[in-house]
Amino acid sequence: MDRSLPAMEITGRGARLQDRLAQAGVDVLLVTNLTNVRYLTGFTGSAGRVLVTTDRLVLFTDARYGEQAEAQLAAAGVAADLEVAGAEGQTEALTGRLRSGPTGLRIGLEASSVTWAAQRNYAELAATVGGGLVATTSLVEDLRRVKDAGEVARIEAAAAIADAALAQVRHRLADGPTEAEFGLELDTAMRRMGADDVSFETIVASGPNGSRPHHRPSTRRISPGDLVVLDFGALVDGYHSDMTRTVAVGEPSATQQRMYDVVREAQAAGVATVRAGVPTGEVDAACRSIIATAGWAGAFLHSTGHGVGLDIHEAPSVADGVGVALEEGQVVTVEPGVYLPEHGGVRIEDSVVVTGDGCRVLTHAPKDLLV
Repeated sequence: MDRSLPAMEITGRGARLQDRLAQAGVDVLLVTNLTNVRYLTGFTGSAGRVLVTTDRLVLFTDARYGEQAEAQLAAAGVAADLEVAGAEGQTEALTGRLRSGPTGLRIGLEASSVTWAAQRNYAELAATVGGGLVATTSLVEDLRRVKDAGEVARIEAAAAIADAALAQVRHRLADGPTEAEFGLELDTAMRRMGADDVSFETIVASGPNGSRPHHRPSTRRISPGDLVVLDFGALVDGYHSDMTRTVAVGEPSATQQRMYDVVREAQAAGVATVRAGVPTGEVDAACRSIIATAGWAGAFLHSTGHGVGLDIHEAPSVADGVGVALEEGQVVTVEPGVYLPEHGGVRIEDSVVVTGDGCRVLTHAPKDLLV
């Protein structure tokens, strides 16, 4: 597939984060979550952290990634300082940078990504420079909620690969492969069509396994009479797609057909509710009310959706009672389901980008029930 993609607006991300430091009660922020490091700098190595001060970004990495880091910073247009050294040298360089700050420096850490051992090490470093640690939550993740055009293009490209891969291998379900065999065929098709990787471990849940929303593919052979839940996605330049389709092998029972019809109606209602300014809980309610009316409220076992981007699950949560309003440019999933152990499971999921007057669907695989 064509991988010519528009540039992302990486250059200004650091400045937007710097504007948030004072409100978060910190003078500097140490970004150690590698996904957030990538978001701020374009650097994709497996060892890196970024010191964010009020007037500069400093990327720390080791010698394995020095040349790569320099090239990726330049490609992203990010004017960050680069410190390349081993662990001890990085600590010395970081200490020197912090010592140049004011006395009583408030050093922010990403609370969700710092281990207890690392926190103790940073506490010793803070004491050395006469500062203190401050736990921060979602400073970078909140910036990541709204995608720029380049980010949306990558998610859309990943979704197109997933669409095409399913179209290529869907007929194989009628041949009786095991769940694991079909999952491998689907994953291989996505890679051959240009995906950098799969978004997550592909879910192939057939027959009674379909009532487990996150079932892992097994050696169970797909058979006539099965509903098969397929939840999968592709990865393109760090960005994920996410889609679920449910298909029937052979003629579905009356209950299975009703399950499918109810979930499809609920999913369409959820997508129709998505619009900038609408609380995510209203999208969940639109889906949930239809399933409840059908008598299956207790069989809808999860929230309706989530954000998608550099992580497969990220903010915002599309869940019951959540009052956070959707924003234009966010990419979220809408994925209601009904799970009945005696009949199987049905889930239908699309990824959509939020617009001012609704949304644009990014996943286009047909929703026909029969193989």
